[in-house]
Formats: sequence, structure tokens, C-alpha cells
Amino acid sequence: MLYVHIVDRSLEDRLARACSTILFRWAEAQAREVGAARGLDVQQIDTGAFEGDDRQHAWLSGAGFTKVRTWWQMSRPVRPEEASLVASAERWERKGVVFRQVRRVDGMPDEDDLRAVHEVLESAFTDHFNSAEESFEEFEHRLREDPGHRWDHWWIAEIVDGGGAPEPAGALVGTVSEGGPGPAGSYVSYLGVLESARGRGVATGLLNTIIADAAERGRDRVGLEVDADSPTGADGLYVAMGWRTKYVTQSWHKDVPVG
Repeated sequence: MLYVHIVDRSLEDRLARACSTILFRWAEAQAREVGAARGLDVQQIDTGAFEGDDRQHAWLSGAGFTKVRTWWQMSRPVRPEEASLVASAERWERKGVVFRQVRRVDGMPDEDDLRAVHEVLESAFTDHFNSAEESFEEFEHRLREDPGHRWDHWWIAEIVDGGGAPEPAGALVGTVSEGGPGPAGSYVSYLGVLESARGRGVATGLLNTIIADAAERGRDRVGLEVDADSPTGADGLYVAMGWRTKYVTQSWHKDVPVG
């Protein structure tokens, strides 16, 4: 269960601590309800903090949370001429791999495409930190609730050189990232490639696609989040393609018995 814990920094310490305590108690009650609805014995609460936020760290630790992961929040500038990185952000092909947006009919996405994205991401992240199976219905509902959600920011990579039907091999779910008075940016919410397709430039192709799409839309950046402890070395690809770390965040977890 994702949980955002924010207390106004203008409050004096005693009142801020009291607000924090009440919010944690409320979150645990919610965790028990959510866990019961899911039929779980234990419901995990997943929340976060910025690196260096000693006040938040102390509150989290005091409430029984444990720091479990560190994340690099990265950003890459986008130049207008990078709209030509790919032939078309809607569809292009390279070395037997087609990169395309999910199909849409009257503005709504094709359900088969959405299910293909879900299946690719579920398979690609099976061995990743804190991975948990999520139904298609939960996946779709959760992503549609994102304020930056746009159907035309979802892409599929398909292998087409096998002689048969196209085979989904990678997926990227992007969102719109607002950043104050300046232009909006694009954000990579999810990027997954099936193990069987790695080494074919699928991840690079999907990243070039969202960069080109951002440039075409007049945006000035593409952001993403990287697991600092991931053994895949994905950060090396991002750095090579121009991403740099802007700030660092942490994941803190607490397991709440549902009964």
C-alpha cells in the first residue's frame, strides 16, 4: 500500500510530531482495511523520504518503518532537434523491432495492447526489488489515477522478424510531468524489457522514442527513477544517454498485521 506522509514544515515541532503520529495511526488502520479486502495476513506500507531529511527519517524510524531502498531521481534535457531521433514517435522500426504507441480507437486504447503492456511489465519486473503480482484491473486503475496519465504516452516494442505474429518484447509507460511556470516535461513511469529480448536495443529504442516525443511536444526534459541498488546496471544506460541524478529518495516499509 503506497502512502504519502507530509507534514507542514512551518509547524512548530510539538504540533508537527502530533500530526505525524496521527497520520501514521491512520495509515496503519487503512493498511488493515486494505489488507483485509485483499485477503492478506500482513499488509505492507510503502512510503518514502528524501535523502538528508533527518526529521522524516526520525519519524519513520520511530513509527516502526525500516529504510529498504535508495533511488536516484534522474533527468535529461531535451533539445527541439531531438524530435528526429526516431522516424516517428507513433511508429518506427529498427532491426526487426517495431516501436509504436498503443492503438487507440475514438481516443480510447485497445485493450489487447494494454494487456500486452501489463504482461510485459509483470514479466520484466518479476525478479526486481519488492515485486508483487498485480492484476490487470489493478494495474490499469492505478495508472489511470496518475495526474500525468495520457494514453498517447504508452509504447510497445514488438519483435517482427520471426516470420509470425508480432511478439511484444518491451513496454514504456510515460506521463506528463509539470514543473512550475516553464514547459512541462515527460516522465518514464515504467520501462520493461523481456529477458528473451535483451541485447536487441529495445530499451534504448523506447527511451529514444519518449525523448523524440517530448521534443515534438515542445518539452524540455525527460525524468525517471533508478534503483540505486539494482544489479541490472540500468543506470549505466541512462547516464550514457544523457540522464543525470538531480536528487535522491528512499523507500521505507512497515508490515502491518491485518488481524
